Amino acid sequence: MESKPVDLPPHIKIPESYRKKMDRFLKLREERQKQRQAQIKRDKIARKGMAERAMAYEMERNKKEASEANQKKQARLNGNFYVPAEPKLAFVVRIRGINGVSPQVRKILQLLRLRQIHNGVFVKINKASLGLLKRVEPYIAWGYPNLKTIRMLMYKRGYGKVNGQRIPITSNQVIQSRLSHHGVQCMEDLIHEIITVGPEFRRANNFMWPFKLTNPRGGYSQKGRHFCEGGDHGNRENEINKFVQRMI
Repeated sequence: MESKPVDLPPHIKIPESYRKKMDRFLKLREERQKQRQAQIKRDKIARKGMAERAMAYEMERNKKEASEANQKKQARLNGNFYVPAEPKLAFVVRIRGINGVSPQVRKILQLLRLRQIHNGVFVKINKASLGLLKRVEPYIAWGYPNLKTIRMLMYKRGYGKVNGQRIPITSNQVIQSRLSHHGVQCMEDLIHEIITVGPEFRRANNFMWPFKLTNPRGGYSQKGRHFCEGGDHGNRENEINKFVQRMI
């Protein structure tokens, strides 16, 4: 609790120590007020920048969707087929425990940060990652997440790794403390970096703690069968979105 200056009667001489204390107190209070005002201005500018970037991301996504729709329409009019680009991002969920897991599979699951059942992580799709996913396919369900699924995961189940601790992302300060020097200032920057698999995807993904999901509402069908055969494991492609949303 801060001390406050006390008004003394005029006939009482103010001690020198008390005068110095009050001068020091007033100087510190003035400095704190200046710092607070400066921080308010910085926060206002930062919030404005975050809002502008979020609008720019939305416009970029809308432009991309309109371009794809136009290309599909043009291909259909020309009697051709439109082949979309290969997906660059996958979301992987571990659906089986540790019983009967070989050492090689266990090591790959550790590399993917899937140490517990119902853990989920984002994975950049390339030749190496596809090889790993194929080796552990009986133990995972994976597919290509959309923007809605990523938003739900980040806002509802998002935890960051700060000094080796699992910290809930309740404010942008948590993100800024670890990723500000990489151009990621807020949650929308983090979502954009992940969904576009940008240049800072690796740092952004490593910052995110593996998502801890729940048992899917309605339960599983058959974990021992592939999704194409009516089971649960393997590549679900776009159907992973419904599956993950049942686990959030």
